[in-house]
Amino acid sequence: MARYGAQFGPDITFLGVPACDLDDESTYAGADVVVVGAPFDGGTSHRPGTRFGPQAIRMTDYLPHDGSRPSLALRTDGLQDLRVVDAGDVEMPPGDIERALGVLEAAVEKVARAGAIPVVLGGDHSIAFPDAKGVANVLGHGRVSMIHFDAHADTGDIEFGSLWGHGQPMRRLIESGALRGDRFLQMGLRGYWPGPETLDWMAAEKMRSYEMTEIVHRGLEECLTEAFTIATDECDGVFLSVDIDVCDPGHAPGTGTPEPGGLSARQLLDAVRRICLELPVVGVDVVEVSPPYDHADITAALANRVVLEALSAIARRRQDERDGTTWDPSRPLLDR
Repeated sequence: MARYGAQFGPDITFLGVPACDLDDESTYAGADVVVVGAPFDGGTSHRPGTRFGPQAIRMTDYLPHDGSRPSLALRTDGLQDLRVVDAGDVEMPPGDIERALGVLEAAVEKVARAGAIPVVLGGDHSIAFPDAKGVANVLGHGRVSMIHFDAHADTGDIEFGSLWGHGQPMRRLIESGALRGDRFLQMGLRGYWPGPETLDWMAAEKMRSYEMTEIVHRGLEECLTEAFTIATDECDGVFLSVDIDVCDPGHAPGTGTPEPGGLSARQLLDAVRRICLELPVVGVDVVEVSPPYDHADITAALANRVVLEALSAIARRRQDERDGTTWDPSRPLLDR
């Protein structure tokens, strides 16, 4: 459970929040959110570099790293209204994917058992298996649904002779029993993979996958509303997994497998906000940020804002529950 420290750059925390040590429970006792870095790209099939993602997501911001970020829209400060701490990067051996994923699962499970929401900064998408399974190990297998933003289904079976990789975590989660196929919602799929055999497997598992053509035809809001009903049926919590390549490469060029024709940055941020406002989110990961392929920090900045949007909305949801209020997105900025 050791921190990587300076292995992939300075040992900094997410925008200056306090550090914690997963081997010392007193450092995260009472935390609402624990940020965990997963600097791993051993599951990558194309362009590598996501091992540098956690540092980029933590630090890419033009404002001071002072542990405070008031949200204009939500009138909350996700880093202050919640107790957010950062456990640093988990030590994930680059050449041993099964061991690396096992270490991460143990770390996420520790966070969930402490009653905090794990927010995992990837890393390639192979880390979604230990992230979601670590939470399900605590809340119960089959009791956590998944909302998964991605250009790709990540439901491959054996790729490059291996069961493990960034194109297979969702299949492994369902096969393990940790998550149910019929409570698995995918947003933003497009392109030319996977093939018919894999799609048939997904259909047999009763997954619900919203390809971009359907999203454009029906509208993202309508698709999300439908997905929310499924996600909250017979499940106690929702895990949100965001592959940054769900966005069009013009909005997120720094990723391993870019696919044209995706969501805009605005659509993704609005969707993440809505999910964390309306649903009982119990875990989040943001993956596939590859700084070597980024331009002007566009992708890292978007991923940073995805995390902030999630935290701000979770804080707002808790404030509304506490105060009996309801956030109204139609009200003018200064009339709140």
